[in-house]
Amino acid sequence: MANHKSAIKRIRQSEKRRLLNKYFHKTTRNAISKLRSLTSKKEATALLPKVVAMLDKLTKRNIIHKNKSSNLKSKLTKHVNAMS
Repeated sequence: MANHKSAIKRIRQSEKRRLLNKYFHKTTRNAISKLRSLTSKKEATALLPKVVAMLDKLTKRNIIHKNKSSNLKSKLTKHVNAMS
C-alpha cells in the first residue's frame, strides 16, 4: 500500500482515468461495429463522421495509436464508399 498522501491520490486518479478510458474505447468499438453492420449507405454516411470524431478523440487522449486510428478510418471510409 502507498505510504504518501500524494501516492494514494495518484492511485485514485489513475483508477478513475482507467475506467473513463475503458468506457470511451468500448463505446467507440461499439460504434465501429454498428457502422460495419449497417446496410443503408445513407445511414452509414451519417454515422461515419461521428465515428471518425470518436477515433480522433481516442488518439488525442493516447488511448489508441494514431496509426491504428488512421487505419480504422481508412477501412471504414472504404466500406461506406463501397456500399450501393
